[in-house]
Amino acid sequence: MTQDEMKKEAGWAALKYVEKDSIVGVGTGSTVNHFIDALGTMKDEIKGAVSSSDASTEKLQGLGIEVFSCNDVMSLDIYVDGADEINPAREMIKGGGAALTREKIVAAISKKFICIVDDTKAVDVLGQFPLPVEVIPMARSYVARELVKLGGDPAYREGVVTDNGNVILDVHNLSITEPKKLEQQINAIAGVVTVGLFAERGADVVITGTPNGAKIEE
Repeated sequence: MTQDEMKKEAGWAALKYVEKDSIVGVGTGSTVNHFIDALGTMKDEIKGAVSSSDASTEKLQGLGIEVFSCNDVMSLDIYVDGADEINPAREMIKGGGAALTREKIVAAISKKFICIVDDTKAVDVLGQFPLPVEVIPMARSYVARELVKLGGDPAYREGVVTDNGNVILDVHNLSITEPKKLEQQINAIAGVVTVGLFAERGADVVITGTPNGAKIEE
């Protein structure tokens, strides 16, 4: 089974958590695209979705699913999104697709975070995948210097502008043994919009696409 087929297994398995007449939080990325395809099969049974990126919004609307603003909903029952890495404590690195800030906002208003991944994303210690940090453009060099003090090796993701008009620094060579502490430290740096560590708000359910189908951990 290919990696994309495993992503599809995970994406479609998340459909069982979607309740009728609900508004669904939808993330961003290749695994989520499979979930959006699945969601399209029951679009007449849901009210719509809140999306974490322009790309997901476009795909949802293309399938005839109404997309609501985050400001128009009090809370969401579920948020379905992928991860670049996830550890046994269900803490994650996200932001490979540069949508980390909106993803974190949608996760914050959701009662249940369902993380859908293929089995290559599971790690014991976070940090092999470069940690994305969304930064206000004028603070890029300052933030990079502060990230070096924290033991990282930041690289400017050239040619990438987030949906919020900001830039991304990818922090290499980290071994993240205390994700919550590092999340707080990086978020406290002036000019950081948010860091792609989802530790304070980790996943509640993990659905992993494997060669033997989807494995669900609740």
